[in-house]
Amino acid sequence: MTIRKVGVLGAGLMGSGIAQTAAASGFEVTVVEVSDELVRKGLGGIEKSLAKFAEKGTITPAQKDETMARLRGVTELKELADADIIIEAIIENPDVKRETYQKLDGLCRPETIFASNTSSLSITEMMTATSPERRRRFIGMHFFNPVPLMKLVEVVRTIVTDEAVYEEAVRLGEAFGKTVVRTSDSTGFIVNRLLVPYLLDAIRAFEGGLGSITDIDNAMKLGCGHPMGPLTLSDFVGLDTMYHIANIMFDEFREQRFAPPPLLRRMVLAGMYGRKSGRGFYDYGDPKNPQPVKLI
Repeated sequence: MTIRKVGVLGAGLMGSGIAQTAAASGFEVTVVEVSDELVRKGLGGIEKSLAKFAEKGTITPAQKDETMARLRGVTELKELADADIIIEAIIENPDVKRETYQKLDGLCRPETIFASNTSSLSITEMMTATSPERRRRFIGMHFFNPVPLMKLVEVVRTIVTDEAVYEEAVRLGEAFGKTVVRTSDSTGFIVNRLLVPYLLDAIRAFEGGLGSITDIDNAMKLGCGHPMGPLTLSDFVGLDTMYHIANIMFDEFREQRFAPPPLLRRMVLAGMYGRKSGRGFYDYGDPKNPQPVKLI
């Protein structure tokens, strides 16, 4: 099959980014949210993002308008009935995802491909909410934030994914202008399997007194050429998100390297989530000049 119509579930940060990227790549896109307010917010965010690209000369004003014209925001799942592929980017709650996929399975054509943008949950577990026929057309497409700028997408196959479906998803990722990496349905896929233990080790190093927040960050930036230190990156990802992913990975593998450090748990309990809450390892009162927080 050739994909022409893309459905996106969720108009939050990731969903709107995926929708923007798909529409900018020439696809007709329908975005579903739970309320008109969230639809307006999501589409408004996309329009602002495109306006910034136009201001910088990355796209023309005409391209901005053409991209917006290919986007449609709705609040009913049934509006996705004619989609060729549906990319889900809703809350990382397996029960909510399974319930949603079960509903979609009855609404969509047999040919429709289901794809989850999950970063850590099992694609195989989600697909069991659908019919045996649909399971062959169920994959993962894990994009990275911010989607319009980040060049990577992990395309994930399960042990029952149809080869032709998988290749079509790879071609779609490439049509979105992304570099595709192929991986299998193992918790964390490639990026988080390698990244999460590194970030957790950095927190343990700080917690154990190996160095200060800024020293640990500077050591990895200047010693290893990383664009961002691990504690700064943890704040950017979101400490609550990291904690959630680490727990899922620890439950799967039962390896110490995936276990969340005590300090991370305390920070999450205290509402210190990083950039999005204004405080994490750094205080973002002045976003242009974050200052390390005294934590131990």
